Amino acid sequence: MTEPSSPPRTGFDPGQMETGAFYRVLNSVVVPRPIAWVVTRSAEGVHNLAPHSFYTVACVDPPIVQFTSVGRKDSLVNAEATGDFTVNLTPESMFEQANATGTDFPPEESEAEHTGVRLEPSETVAAMRVAQSPVSLECTLHSTLRLGDSTVVFGQVRHIAVHTAAVRDGRPRIEHLRPLARLGGNEWATIGEVKEIRRIPYATWTEDPSIGEQLRGD
Repeated sequence: MTEPSSPPRTGFDPGQMETGAFYRVLNSVVVPRPIAWVVTRSAEGVHNLAPHSFYTVACVDPPIVQFTSVGRKDSLVNAEATGDFTVNLTPESMFEQANATGTDFPPEESEAEHTGVRLEPSETVAAMRVAQSPVSLECTLHSTLRLGDSTVVFGQVRHIAVHTAAVRDGRPRIEHLRPLARLGGNEWATIGEVKEIRRIPYATWTEDPSIGEQLRGD
């Protein structure tokens, strides 16, 4: 039941809309999205660099990350051909380069060379990593899953290389990573305000009724 005080809503039905139009709506509400700046190499040895904003952690043990190729992009083709890739964090300082690597260059041309992004050898895989990126995840291809017009690419993380200056107390720190995120349309975002809060254990919740009272506004 809708409460009388609820604001009005506009509905978007994928069955009643063109695919592209609904895609734009979906991209505008699943936000912010982290960006996998993926480096792959073709069977001919050409390194491809492309940003993918459908990206997340898929599994903890074993450590697996995933990104989605909408259509058969070079990242997917190359990962299937050579079996590995790197996922690089996209720092705020490389905003324009990251955007430019989304250009549809031909497969035989390197986006890194066109945009001045320096690549360096990885520790555990043949695909190179972005030298200026504070974090690089070196992955071997675990599997792929075809869903309609897209393919989810799963990579098992073999090594994470982090700029030493970005590590404090045993983990990378967000204030040094400064990652970019994708929003809707042509919009991107920086991390903005960072909020920190501890998760509430159930035992604490039951011992202190005021926690729930404050959240509910009792």
